[in-house]
Amino acid sequence: MSSPLKYLSAYSQQIQIQVQQMIEQKKLAQYLLNKYPTTHEVSNDKALRGYVMSLKNQYLKKSAPLNQIKYDDKIHIINNALGLHTYVSRVQGNKLKSKNEIRIGSLFKKVPEVFLAMIVVHELAHLKEKEHNKAFYKLCQSMLPDYHQLELDLRIYLTQVELFGEIYN
Repeated sequence: MSSPLKYLSAYSQQIQIQVQQMIEQKKLAQYLLNKYPTTHEVSNDKALRGYVMSLKNQYLKKSAPLNQIKYDDKIHIINNALGLHTYVSRVQGNKLKSKNEIRIGSLFKKVPEVFLAMIVVHELAHLKEKEHNKAFYKLCQSMLPDYHQLELDLRIYLTQVELFGEIYN
């Protein structure tokens, strides 16, 4: 059996203990709903494209263009990924063509807007920084100042979904 805190394994022992206590008291949903009571309206691929492009144009105007942006039903199964940024290079004739795609797990069609923003910012940051390094997280924070807290809360939400089910319907 996998640990109920698999999404939080990189966090401090203190945070893991706090979350474990919320699990035992069945208070994860209450914590999340108190902090993030409403969900976003970005429910289809067209709306997602507009949302992503708005953030990209605000923070990363000079980055590579995005060829495809969509929700993907398969993502939540693959390696516990939340979203994927893919970069494909192809030779067409004597030209090298590249395509950037962002796919967001369909689970995120019904979550608080800040969780969607956190995932989109994460995937957009990969346009400039391929690795999860200091520069990557600095870029994420420049686009979304409370990025780290949102990532923690999103991981708490994923724990809630896995153990008790979705709370935003």
